[in-house]
Amino acid sequence: MTAVAETRLADSVTEFLASPKQLLIGGEWVPAASGRTFTTEDPATSRVLTEVAHGAAEDIDRAVAAARKAFDDGPWRRFTPSQRQRVIWQIGEKLLERAEQFAQLESLDNGKSAAIAQAVDVPWSADVFHYYAGWATKIEGRTIPVSVPWVPDGQFHAYTLREPVGVCGQIVPWNFPLLMATWKIAPALAAGNTVVLKPAEQTPLTALLLGEIIQELDLPPGVVNIVPGFGDAGAAIAAHEDVDKVAFTGSTEVGKLIVAAAGGDLKKVSLELGGKSPQVIYADADLELAIAGSSAAWMFNQGQSCVAGSRMFIEESIFDEFTQGVAEHVKQAKIGPGLDPASQICPLVSQEQLDRVSGYVQQGLSDGARAVTGGNRHGDVGYFIEPTVLVDVAPEMSVVREEIFGPVVVATPFDPERGAKAEANDTPYGLAAGVWTRDISKAHRLAREIKAGTVWVNCYNAFDSALPFGGYKQSGWGRELGEKALDLYTEHKSINVQL
Repeated sequence: MTAVAETRLADSVTEFLASPKQLLIGGEWVPAASGRTFTTEDPATSRVLTEVAHGAAEDIDRAVAAARKAFDDGPWRRFTPSQRQRVIWQIGEKLLERAEQFAQLESLDNGKSAAIAQAVDVPWSADVFHYYAGWATKIEGRTIPVSVPWVPDGQFHAYTLREPVGVCGQIVPWNFPLLMATWKIAPALAAGNTVVLKPAEQTPLTALLLGEIIQELDLPPGVVNIVPGFGDAGAAIAAHEDVDKVAFTGSTEVGKLIVAAAGGDLKKVSLELGGKSPQVIYADADLELAIAGSSAAWMFNQGQSCVAGSRMFIEESIFDEFTQGVAEHVKQAKIGPGLDPASQICPLVSQEQLDRVSGYVQQGLSDGARAVTGGNRHGDVGYFIEPTVLVDVAPEMSVVREEIFGPVVVATPFDPERGAKAEANDTPYGLAAGVWTRDISKAHRLAREIKAGTVWVNCYNAFDSALPFGGYKQSGWGRELGEKALDLYTEHKSINVQL
C-alpha cells in the first residue's frame, strides 16, 4: 500500500506543504507565542506532512483581541450588506478555482478520498459561501404595531433589528475539516460577526489554506483569525470573557465541557455533537437501492461522520437476505489511500482512531456479536480497517449504544407488527435517521415518530445548504445551514419610540 504515488500531487500542494504553517491573527501570519510547532501526518502512510504552529491560550488571547478590535473599531462594521455579500461570494469562487489543491490537501491530512473531496467537500463548501453571501442582504427586522395599555392615547413606532453577536469562537472537528469550517465561518460573516477559528489538531491544513484565500480578498484584518492547536486552545476560546458566542462541532463528551466552560459568562453556545443514527428497512423497500444506500450511510467517509447510519433495523422476514446483501456489497469496496481515485474505503484519521474502532469491534465480538463480514485491520501500513457488519447484537452492547466513528454497522431484526419506532429512538442521540420503504404513508408516519433532526427517506446523506441541520437530545443545540443558522449569529433588538 504505497500511497502517494497513486495520483501525482499538484505543484500547489507540494509548495503549500513546504511553506511555513503559522497562525492567522489580525491579518498577519505569525508564529505561536511559545514558538512551538506540531506535526500533521498522512493517515495512509503515517508519514509526516509538515509542521504547524502550535497555538495555545496566549495565542487565543491575541486572536480574540484582533477579532474584538475588528468588530468594535474596524471597517468591518461599516461594510454594507452588499459589500459583505460580495466578499463572501468571492471566497466561494476562490475555493472552486483551487478545488484540486484543497481536495488533495484534505485527503493527505484527513485520509479521505481526494476524488470525493473534489466532487463533494470543496464544491459544497463553495456553495455554502455562495448561499450565505445571498443572505447578507436579507437579514431584516420588522415593524410591529404595539399597544401600551397604560398609555391608551399613546402612539408608538416599534421595530426590531437583527444585529451581529460579536466575536465568535468556532471549534471544528477532523472528519470534514473544510466543510465544518465553512458551515461556521460563512453565516457568521454574513451576519457581520468576526471569527476566531480553531481547526482540529489532526487536520489543520485546509483551514490554513482557506486563510490564504481570505488574505487575498478585501476582508479587513482581524475579521477571520485561525489558530491551530489542541484541546487547551479550544478550552481557552470557550472560557474567554471577550468571546460572545461559541460554536462547536465534535463529540458529546467535549460538547459538555464546552458548555461548562462557557457558562461562566453565559455566552451563546451552539453544538453539533454525536449520533448513533438508525436506519429502518422494511420488506417492501427497493432492496437493491436499500442495500447500496444503507451501506453508504455508514461507510461514507470511513464511517467518520456524526450522521453515520450505524444501527440498522431490518424487517425480520428479509433480515438474513438483507444483511448478506449488505455484506457482499461492502466486501467489494476497494480499500486504499485517498489519493487513489479507485479507493472506496480510505484510512481512518489516526492511530488513535484505528485503536478506538478496533477496540469497539473486539468488545462487540467478546459480548457475543457476530461479524458477517469485516472486523479486522487491513494491511500493516496506514490506518485502514475493513468495513464491518455485526449481527446477533443486544441493546445493551457498547457497539449498539455508543458512537464508534468508523465503518461499522450493527443490524437487528424487527417485528413489523410492533414496528421499529421504540428501537430507533432507544438512544441518547437524535441527529439523523433513514427510512427505506415503497409505502410513502408509512415513511411519513415513521419520519414524524423518530426523534432526530434529519430523516432521509429512500436516500441518505442528501444534504443541501438551505436545509437546517442539527440534533435532538444529546446531539446538540441549535441548527446549522439554512436560514436557521443565522439565528446562531444574530441578536434581536426591539426599539419602541413614543411619537
